[in-house]
Amino acid sequence: MVHIIGGGLAGCEAAWQLASRGVGVTIHEMRPVRPTEVHKTDRLAELVCSNSLRSDKLDNAVGLLKEEMRRLGSLVMRVADEVRVPAGAALAVDRERFAERITEEVSRHPLIAVVREEVRSIPEAEPGRPVIVATGPLTSEPLSVEIAALVGQAHLYFYDAVSPIVLADTIDRSRVFRASRWGRSLRGDQAGAAAVSPAPDVSGPACAVDDGEGDYLNCPFTFEEYQHFLDALLAGEVAAVHEFEKEKFFEGCLPIEVMARRGPDTLRFGPMKPVGLPDPRTGRLPYAVVQLRQDNLAADHFSLVGFQTQLKWGEQARVFRLIPGLEGAEFVRFGLVHRNTYINAPTVLTDTWQVRARPGLLFAGQISGVEGYGESAASGLLAGMAAAALASGRQPVAPP
Repeated sequence: MVHIIGGGLAGCEAAWQLASRGVGVTIHEMRPVRPTEVHKTDRLAELVCSNSLRSDKLDNAVGLLKEEMRRLGSLVMRVADEVRVPAGAALAVDRERFAERITEEVSRHPLIAVVREEVRSIPEAEPGRPVIVATGPLTSEPLSVEIAALVGQAHLYFYDAVSPIVLADTIDRSRVFRASRWGRSLRGDQAGAAAVSPAPDVSGPACAVDDGEGDYLNCPFTFEEYQHFLDALLAGEVAAVHEFEKEKFFEGCLPIEVMARRGPDTLRFGPMKPVGLPDPRTGRLPYAVVQLRQDNLAADHFSLVGFQTQLKWGEQARVFRLIPGLEGAEFVRFGLVHRNTYINAPTVLTDTWQVRARPGLLFAGQISGVEGYGESAASGLLAGMAAAALASGRQPVAPP
């Protein structure tokens, strides 16, 4: 029997790999007994940030990793493929259906038990009974303290941010246009003038802007509209973090107000870049663009791409309704900021995800320092394979 603490992407993938090899597993998931600041349901593998697993193309590392996971029997990849939504070269999913399907598959497997409880201390790993810690970046305080004592150092951390989601039928379609950067999409449409440039690299962070191809609604700005929006954004009131903590943001997923403070053109060369997106009504590039990406299979929710934010909710409604086409938008979810905690994996873990000082204890997922949904699931897959070896009395083997 293997115990896994945490029922996120890494924990569920690790459990699936173990069960697929005939090893019994117990997943300990603290929700709903103890909720977190960002999760909204008690489902396993709930996605709380973007709904994108990034590029699905085989000419970059991110896409290649996902294909390798598919060939290794990844549950996360199988379900992601089942519930994908249009996003061109990226693999984006219906976040609700994704969590529902993962929960269904894990819960009905005869070798997997899901226990809803908060684990406050790490159980001792006995011979043949390894333990995997996959508690994610929102690890509860009691367990976080114990992990810090175990690894002999304070946790590292950064602040991560989540983008807002709006109701599709509250978007003013007369003010937006459907297009994909560089003119390509899953629909096979060609936007003519937009196809003159090669597609950009799509291997950036999970919170990055348009992945190069996909079906997006685009909100175009004039110079005056952009300046008005920028002024309002910079004046917006942000939610405070704890006084004793320094604000440290992940550079690949910065809040837009943080980017805006770096200069008036930062957003136009970041999440609001218009390159490759000529307005079909004018034939010209807008001064700036906000992209909206389909967030579910029903296509009634759209997320603001790259618009993770620390603004207070009332401020978000005021500022984001200055975006052309979103003047009357209703928000399904506002953006927010949360603290991400992780360990210094290179010094703490071996290349088979085992704790150097306690080989029967493994870490996986974002708490191990990986970034991104696919990467978290991949670490769970490898930790699950390693734990399966330990459970059968063999030594884990690192991938080539």
